Amino acid sequence: MKQSKPKVKRIDPLEPLKMEIAAELGLIDQIHSDGWHSLSAKEAGKIGGLMTQRRRREG
Repeated sequence: MKQSKPKVKRIDPLEPLKMEIAAELGLIDQIHSDGWHSLSAKEAGKIGGLMTQRRRREG
């Protein structure tokens, strides 16, 4: 029987920023209940765009 490698969850250093922005946009409950995949492309793009803006501003 072949043993598969255990899945290792990657730790994203931008995760706290992503969660903060999702909360500000009022999407945090949806993410907690249905996961990130439940977001529309527009919602996900908005989070990504705001993350990029903040990272540029903070240097």
